[in-house]
Amino acid sequence: MTQSAIVPADTAWMLVSTALVLLMTPAAAFFYGGLVRSKNALNTMMMCLVSIGVVGVLWALLGYTLAFGGQARWIGGSEFVFLRNVGVEARGTIPHLLFMAYQGTFAVVTAVLIAGAVVERMRFGAYVAFIAAWSLVVYAPLAHWVWGGGWLAQLGVLDYAGGTVVHVNAGVAAPVAAMLVGGRKDYGRQAMLPHNVPFVLLGTSLLYFGWFGFNAGSALAANGAAVLAFANTLLAPMAALTVWMALDALRTRRATAVGAATAIVVGLVVITPAAGFVSPLSALVMGGVGAVPSYFAILWRARTRLDDSLDVFAGHGVGGITGALLTGVFASARWGGTDGLLHGRPVQLALQAAGVAAALVYSAVATVVLLKLVDVVIPLRAAAYAEGVGMDISQHGEEAYSDGEGAVLVFRDAAPRPTIAPAAAAGVA
Repeated sequence: MTQSAIVPADTAWMLVSTALVLLMTPAAAFFYGGLVRSKNALNTMMMCLVSIGVVGVLWALLGYTLAFGGQARWIGGSEFVFLRNVGVEARGTIPHLLFMAYQGTFAVVTAVLIAGAVVERMRFGAYVAFIAAWSLVVYAPLAHWVWGGGWLAQLGVLDYAGGTVVHVNAGVAAPVAAMLVGGRKDYGRQAMLPHNVPFVLLGTSLLYFGWFGFNAGSALAANGAAVLAFANTLLAPMAALTVWMALDALRTRRATAVGAATAIVVGLVVITPAAGFVSPLSALVMGGVGAVPSYFAILWRARTRLDDSLDVFAGHGVGGITGALLTGVFASARWGGTDGLLHGRPVQLALQAAGVAAALVYSAVATVVLLKLVDVVIPLRAAAYAEGVGMDISQHGEEAYSDGEGAVLVFRDAAPRPTIAPAAAAGVA
């Protein structure tokens, strides 16, 4: 395409959408940070924010070309390595550089989701090494399969904004990581309650706001498809929240704030693969129906030894699977997609199931391999004492909530106990 193909209105909308999706990473930091114990709040938030740097840089250097270079079935070509051939020329109706930036925010936030399963006990350095490798080895190829002209796209799998690429992908990597890292040392023996529920609600609100860029921005233009995705993104969480609170009321006779926040996120996850392919009424149904399996998945997980700390699998994995399959049920050619089961084309449901299965298997196997390799270089698990004193101090040398007395802990992960030193002289190994 030529430079004249760029549409200013589309460019303006995609600039806003890119900023909205980037906002989802600090939003997730508040959401996750509020759910953990106070001694681990900063570490949890840092596990989210570090993705902006590490995954963002790797996306620009290598990830983008692996995902969107060429039209091969399995992996992208090398034409965009180090952003070569990526400038302000048109890609569709927006500048190519803007398309790269928008897709980069997706890579960043996808890696963030995994953190919720391993918070409060995984070494920060090991986590950083893992998400760096995971973004290139797992996320980029799967993005190519679905959005870059790869084999799932050629098969006809529908994923408007990331149900498979983002949520199923990270949603299965998370419990695999949780199993390999192991449960928290007090898991199952003492209550591990959220230390700041208002943070959770703030994070949820910002996620909801940012998700309009995530879904409506995936139209890549300011057009009717963006409007449809915007409306569906608005409606599905409303239905999910209503059903979730009803389930809570039936089971416990009360509705919780953490449950409400979780419901909104699940509704957003469920509608993501279908946002531009289904009617607004279908979005309401999908949100309401999609809340049910995630709700009971959380109850089931709590009875197991799997310490998926913040229920990433139940929210993103189960929600993503549900949304991807329901896309095969409700998708309609009238609304911009391919007809699904309810519109006389049951094969689409089978295709969606194939896409889900491919993402589950590839992400799970690759995650195991990457974590095992990282563990050879950097132990995945923090020492017991580091975990006990808190990951904020042991990994970062600072606390979310200081007593203001001007003293901090000088901590070495292998040491039997910390020592106290004046703040001015303190350091962290």
